[in-house]
Amino acid sequence: MAKEECKALLDALNKATACYHHLVLTIGGSADSQNLREELQKTRQKAQELAVAIRARLTPPLRDRGLGAEERAEFERLWVAFSGCLELLEADMRRALALGTEFPLHAPRRPLVRTGVEGGASGVAARALSARSLRHEGERDFDVEDLHQLEREILKVGEMIQDMEMKVNVPRWTVQARQTAGAELLSSASAGVSSVGGVSVQQRMGPCDLSKALAATIFSAVLLAAVALAVCVAKLS
Repeated sequence: MAKEECKALLDALNKATACYHHLVLTIGGSADSQNLREELQKTRQKAQELAVAIRARLTPPLRDRGLGAEERAEFERLWVAFSGCLELLEADMRRALALGTEFPLHAPRRPLVRTGVEGGASGVAARALSARSLRHEGERDFDVEDLHQLEREILKVGEMIQDMEMKVNVPRWTVQARQTAGAELLSSASAGVSSVGGVSVQQRMGPCDLSKALAATIFSAVLLAAVALAVCVAKLS
């Protein structure tokens, strides 16, 4: 039961980390906004909550010396996947800190992606965004405070990784995977090829292809007869 719960939590952490990575890549672009920074904050905090829950459930079994060999091997695989995911999260948090510092929200800046919209339309856009500006007027220092909080969270995640290595010593090179790297991709690709092959075989064996082949044969015979007739007429003339 604990193993299945850890797998479910790890799957949720993988999704949250992937979502956070996708959001980090948009910092400083034309889609950057306070809504994006708030979504980044919520996503990374959700990922950290999941990480704390996973660590609390994985640590006791791995420190249990009476655990069976198969159970231990499975928990070690989960531990390695968890630690790798946590390191990716920390790297993306550091990237978000660097980009957020380089591209503050409420300061003159040049976005990484230019939309090409300029000139007289700026006044219309300002009036269209007035409601949103009023909603965020009291939170103009949100990005500055969030960057300070992000620095503290990066230190916390780093401490969590170090604490994990101190409490549970699972060398990654000793953990064996159940399947070869990319086995899922290869299986899905082979399934796609087999399905395409099946369709092509069915298409070749279909009645429409037989009728086309017969029509092509008749056309070729008529064409040869016409050529032979033309040659005969040329010789008689």
